[in-house]
Amino acid sequence: MVEAGILLLAFFVGAIPFSNLVATRSRGVDLRTTGSGTVSGTALYRVAGFRWLVVSGILDVAKGTVGPLLAGSGRPTLAAFAGGVAIVGHDWSPFLRGHGGRGVGPAIGVLLINAWPGVIVLLGCMVIARVVRQTGLGGFVGEVLLAPVLAITNGPAGALAGGAVAVPMLVKRIAGNARPATQTWHVYAHRLLYDHDPGEPDPSMS
Repeated sequence: MVEAGILLLAFFVGAIPFSNLVATRSRGVDLRTTGSGTVSGTALYRVAGFRWLVVSGILDVAKGTVGPLLAGSGRPTLAAFAGGVAIVGHDWSPFLRGHGGRGVGPAIGVLLINAWPGVIVLLGCMVIARVVRQTGLGGFVGEVLLAPVLAITNGPAGALAGGAVAVPMLVKRIAGNARPATQTWHVYAHRLLYDHDPGEPDPSMS
C-alpha cells in the first residue's frame, strides 16, 4: 500500500502543469492554444520570457524528485517506477485533460536522484544538438542512450531508472499533441526521430 501511495503521489505531483500555470498567471495565455500546443518550457519562453522560464523550470525539476526521494535509495526499483510515472503525469496531465509537455524538466529531477550521470547524457545531447540546429534529433539520441549508458555507470538499477524515464518520453514524441493528418509509419517515425511532423519546422528552433 505504501508503494502504491508513492507511485500515485509521484504521478499527480508530476502532473502539475507548472509551465501552463505560469503562462496563465503571468500572461493570461493557455499554452495548449499557442504554437504547436505543447505545454513546455520552450512555449513558455516565447510567451513569457526567460525569467518565468527559470521559475517554471525549477518547479518542473523539483516535482520530478518527489517520487524517487520518497522511495529512497534502498528501493531502486520503486524509485525508478516513481520517476517514470512522474514523467507520464507531466506528459499526459489529467489537469490538462491529457495534454502535457515532453518531460525534460521532471526527467532531470528524476535522474538527479536516481542516476545523476543521466542528466549529463540528456542535457549533453540536447546542447550539442542545439548547436547543429537539430534539437529534436538530439533529444531522441539522449533518451535512447539513457538506459545503456546508465547500465554502465550505475548497473542494473541505473538501466531501469533510465528506461523508466526514456520510455514515456519516447512515446510522447510519437503520440504528439494530436493524431497526424496522415497516419503512416513514415510520419510516426519522423515524429520519433525529430519530434515534429514531416514538413513542419523543429518547434524548439522556430
